[in-house]
Amino acid sequence: MSDANRPHEAGDTQAHRPSPREVLELLRGQSERAGRLTHMEQLPARPGRHAPWPDRIHPEVIDAVRASGIEQPWAHQARTIELALRGESVVLSTGTASGKSLAYQVPVLTALLDGRTEQARHGATALYLAPTKALGADQLRAVRRLAAPLGTAVRPAGFDGDTAPEERAWAREHANLLLTNPDMLHRGLLPGHRRWSSFLRALRYVVVDECHVYRGVFGSHVAQVLRRLRRVCAHYGAEPVFLLASATTADPGTTASRLTGLPVAAVTEDDSPRGELVFALWEPPLTEAVGERGAPVRRTAPAETADLLTDLVSRRVRTVAFVRSRRGAELIALIAQERLGGADGRRVAAYRGGYLPEERRALERALHDGELLGLAATTALELGVDVAGLDAVLLAGYPGTRASLWQQAGRAGRQRQGALAVLVARDDPLDTYLVHHPEALFRQPVESTVLDPGNPYVLAPHLCAAAAELPLAESEFEGGQALFDPAAAELLPKLTERALLRRRGTSWYWTRRERPADMVGIRGQSGEQVRVVEADTGRLLGTVDAAAAHSSVHEGAVHLHQGLSFVVRELDLDGSVALVDEASPPWSTSAREVTDISVLETDTEVPWGAARLCFGSVEVTHQVVSFLRRRLLTGEVLGETRLDLPRRTLRTRAVWWTVTEDHLDAARIGPEILPGSLHAAEHASIGMLPLFATCDRWDIGGVSTALHPDTLLPTVFVHDGHPGGAGFAERAFHTARRWLTATRDAIAACECASGCPSCVQSPKCGNGNDPLHKAGALRLLTELLRH
Repeated sequence: MSDANRPHEAGDTQAHRPSPREVLELLRGQSERAGRLTHMEQLPARPGRHAPWPDRIHPEVIDAVRASGIEQPWAHQARTIELALRGESVVLSTGTASGKSLAYQVPVLTALLDGRTEQARHGATALYLAPTKALGADQLRAVRRLAAPLGTAVRPAGFDGDTAPEERAWAREHANLLLTNPDMLHRGLLPGHRRWSSFLRALRYVVVDECHVYRGVFGSHVAQVLRRLRRVCAHYGAEPVFLLASATTADPGTTASRLTGLPVAAVTEDDSPRGELVFALWEPPLTEAVGERGAPVRRTAPAETADLLTDLVSRRVRTVAFVRSRRGAELIALIAQERLGGADGRRVAAYRGGYLPEERRALERALHDGELLGLAATTALELGVDVAGLDAVLLAGYPGTRASLWQQAGRAGRQRQGALAVLVARDDPLDTYLVHHPEALFRQPVESTVLDPGNPYVLAPHLCAAAAELPLAESEFEGGQALFDPAAAELLPKLTERALLRRRGTSWYWTRRERPADMVGIRGQSGEQVRVVEADTGRLLGTVDAAAAHSSVHEGAVHLHQGLSFVVRELDLDGSVALVDEASPPWSTSAREVTDISVLETDTEVPWGAARLCFGSVEVTHQVVSFLRRRLLTGEVLGETRLDLPRRTLRTRAVWWTVTEDHLDAARIGPEILPGSLHAAEHASIGMLPLFATCDRWDIGGVSTALHPDTLLPTVFVHDGHPGGAGFAERAFHTARRWLTATRDAIAACECASGCPSCVQSPKCGNGNDPLHKAGALRLLTELLRH
């Protein structure tokens, strides 16, 4: 249960805690940190507004909620509960710690209690979906606490990849509230739906928690999983109501409708109270190191964040540092542990995906119980996990969207005490732009969630999975009530030609013995997980996605796990295993890859004067060719090692723009600086796109060329990094003027002479950031935008 509705406890007063401003002054008080704070935003405290309990709630549920310390709901909770009890699907999109959990728990518990009079084995049932195992486990603990007074009328059970076989059997036979995730729904429950028929027949509610996470390819997959769930439920005579919870996003009703395929009402006004939040923007200093092509190098965000985490923990300020990568989380925790030493060092840990189940559970308990003072975590802990009593949140780099920024910042202050959030900028164009343009964070609305349920690379495997579950019928593709996207009907003949489906009359059937659900990973990964194994002992350290293996566990890569560092001895792609040896080199590694691109089809194009802005389908070829060794604290490049890995091909969607000789003449760009100007503009535009589409720069890629064979002109491409596209390039096409204007402004504002990681250099560049011409990119974008 969230603390959002609970009154202050006697011991939880500001007298016992430093104020957020005092904590910030502690951090910036050292003389060498002068000037690192670029902006401070104060969000004042806000009072809450209550409402009466809706009439249709079961009295025993109200009694149970009051027994937990909550007398009345906030007004937004009451509105959501009322809609749910009326049988309307609804999305609640409000801030962190606003009590979204209670808003869906109350109607679910009411349905379960009302279902006691029914003759079915389960009475009424409900299904809860979380995007992460951590959130699912946290919600299971919360609902057990809340429902304890209700006895055996509520029988919750977890059902995920960590659940033991005997517990799964109990859940299938006895549970009436199943807490799982989309992955288990896709691979376990839906393919075996006949074993779950009693549960599905009685299904009243489906809760989709943290639904803003379902974006891009992952969101498109989940949209198809939910459609498969609806059709299986309909087969058993059930039509469940969907209850969705989301961080604050733009147009959550439309997004929820695209996700579920149903009309969804939206509740967006937040009536919960909020403590003061002091939000600081922080830029690490320049170092004496010299980077690629002589560019200045800033101190890395992980190194700076580790220092701040050390200072906060040493002053007993309970802190979570959010880090964008698994390696970064391990590195920050390791540095803080070493600097604190002794007992304090043992109260700092890392938390990330890829840990074994027992490791994750132990860390969750330690954080929840207050045994840990500091945690360096990936986004697994961003999502709704109830971590009461945090004083501060550090963000090691912009998390990619404003929605995630506020979600992470909201982890602190969850008991309504004041809180501090610090965004530590990475040395890249977007982070540098944001810490010097605070209005882009604090004066702009959050983004819309981008997903594309019609992506054929997503649709095709789910049509096969749906046909294996129940034969597909023509009626499911026709009319206003069609279950699947119109593009699905066009795929059926192609799947039939490939002998994946067989048509009989007006139905299509799956033809093979293997399960189609096992052939696709809904989080965008494909292929088998690569196991990371300690070579000398055979100990399994964890796993990485097959798609990431080339760049993360190649031979010579430094791999971090639970505070220890390992070096990859061998990557066996055929055996899906990376053998590692424990070692402590004073460097990290980053892979380099080269990319080629060809245009398959141009869907649409618009003139910008004589230039063209285009959107369509492309084929991209990648190959990891080398890796760099970088000094841990400064990021200084120590050397480059060549690699021999196979090429990978990707068919996806892209936005691209061309320029003519007249543009080049007007921008004073001759042949000698044209490749560098295009290359610099490409890098900067990739870095800035996450401000306009809900993506990460690692979700997208780019190519630039002085003469592309398909356009016969100088061309810059920015493409989605997932098969079939994820909607990011399309968003870029529709916001191109604002996107490229911000790109130009970011280049212009950077104080470096000829290009650096803060403006036009890229950490992903396969060409070693050569050639780059900062001034040429600025003139070229200015000329392009003039039209």
